Amino acid sequence: MSRGYISKKKKELIRKRANFCCEYCQSLEDFSPQTFSMEHIIPIVLGGNDTLSNLALSCQTCNNHKYNKIKVFDDETQQILPLFNPRKDTWTEHFQWSIDFINIVPLTDIGRVTIRTLDLNRPNLLNFRYAVTLAGEHPPLHTL
Repeated sequence: MSRGYISKKKKELIRKRANFCCEYCQSLEDFSPQTFSMEHIIPIVLGGNDTLSNLALSCQTCNNHKYNKIKVFDDETQQILPLFNPRKDTWTEHFQWSIDFINIVPLTDIGRVTIRTLDLNRPNLLNFRYAVTLAGEHPPLHTL
């Protein structure tokens, strides 16, 4: 299936639904130096489509790390596990913030493999979280 046009109206619905945050790392779109992407949870090459139920708001780095992955091999459990799916999974069931709200901590195997695969605690993102925490703009309330 080829990628279609995603209308401005649909993009705004996706942004609002995501509370204007990357649905993976929870970075705030307003503070990002890069435009966020409309990420295909199930990639087009794997049969995904442009419906609202298959689109997530994603920062460019999370989108790049995820690429066309929906499942990954987990060295710890020796199983193939799904990545976090923002349309089917609840962020707070798979992740929590560290005491200082800087690191994302896994609560489940899915959370752990998603943190590792998307590098949700990458150094520049930790610096970003620290700065926006000092500014009183982090963490997003919907993740508490």
